[in-house]
Amino acid sequence: MPRQNIKLVHRRALLRAGRLLMLGTFLYPARLLAQASSPLRIGVIGSGKIGGTIGGLWVKSGHPVMFSSRHPHELKDMVSKLGGLAQAGSVEQAMAFGDALFIAVPYGAIPQIGRDYSAVMKGKVMIDACNAVSARDGAIADEVEQNGIGATSQKYLAGARIVRAFNTMSYAIFAREAHRPDPRLAIPIAGDDPLALQTAAGLVRDAGFDPIVVGNLADARRFQRGQPGYGQPVSATELKKILSLP
Repeated sequence: MPRQNIKLVHRRALLRAGRLLMLGTFLYPARLLAQASSPLRIGVIGSGKIGGTIGGLWVKSGHPVMFSSRHPHELKDMVSKLGGLAQAGSVEQAMAFGDALFIAVPYGAIPQIGRDYSAVMKGKVMIDACNAVSARDGAIADEVEQNGIGATSQKYLAGARIVRAFNTMSYAIFAREAHRPDPRLAIPIAGDDPLALQTAAGLVRDAGFDPIVVGNLADARRFQRGQPGYGQPVSATELKKILSLP
């Protein structure tokens, strides 16, 4: 496909995402829309380097956060350092606690999490920062390459309102660049649900970054591992240029 046609397709996808976001503003109750700018209870699924870093940034911005793992007692030191808005629990407890969820686990664990917790995650905004790595995750990484990571996550985390974000850089970059002077570090995001996108964008800002809507979940392929939007510690203007966004 000629380059100009690719740019046109990307522009149309972004415009569709923008129209969905605007439509969601009119269709959803004001009570739900207010959540995007108010403190949200956030459940973190996978409290390693990415989950701990991003969850910690949300605590510092005023959001109550429950960090989870298979061994919650191992998170005691981390949550005590973060203060009263942070607590630790099981995965199921964090799922139930969160108005919004953040998942940062090895991608091979996604199908089992979807099977075990489908009921409690249903209808919740879930920010998905997971990456598929063949050597670690096996056959599901091939599925991600074939179908795109957004569609694959939605398949296995059915019922959750998935937004892809925070998957493109290391925890060290997030920790170092959060709340830097303008221009802030740009974070590409993508999702099918307008309110979920709005909620995720607000949480990206609260963590100290600049959210850039790339499009719907199919467009999340453009910043999955190995693609042009991956590993780009740049400003919004620079990221839009890289991804040919208007």
